Amino acid sequence: MTKSDQVIHSFAIYEIKRATFKPYDFKWAKFHENNSDFVHLYPEIQLDVEENELIICSTVIDADNYSLLTTRRIVTKENDIENIGDMTSAIQNTPPLQFKLEKYNYVFGTLQLQNGTVFRYFIEAGKASMVIEYGIRTLIWSQQLTDSQMINLIRIWEKKLKAKL
Repeated sequence: MTKSDQVIHSFAIYEIKRATFKPYDFKWAKFHENNSDFVHLYPEIQLDVEENELIICSTVIDADNYSLLTTRRIVTKENDIENIGDMTSAIQNTPPLQFKLEKYNYVFGTLQLQNGTVFRYFIEAGKASMVIEYGIRTLIWSQQLTDSQMINLIRIWEKKLKAKL
């Protein structure tokens, strides 16, 4: 089932915003409305995206330590060593218990990729943890949905939000 990167991106950004407390002014964790937003914020990080691939979110500590999630893959650079994982059929592992504790600056989450590899990624601790956690959860969830189902879910949630106001 071929999916549109644009629909997956919109769905993931919407879910991140639903799960994350405002204001979204975290130290390292960011979600990206478009790829140029990421390039503008982090010109020192070179990422070769494929045609139509969109950056969803990132946790950037510095140019040698970061994780970013796109509509197709996850990239982590730790101590200047870069790892790239294909998100197709990835399985979300339980994040570390301390990921919400603000006494830590950051922690590592893990997920299992289709090939069985366990992939580590940075999580900014505290409220900011929801950015990359919901990005990954939603990207994995989107594998089970069609484009029209994702669009319909956004519409339903929008209606519920308007009804609450």
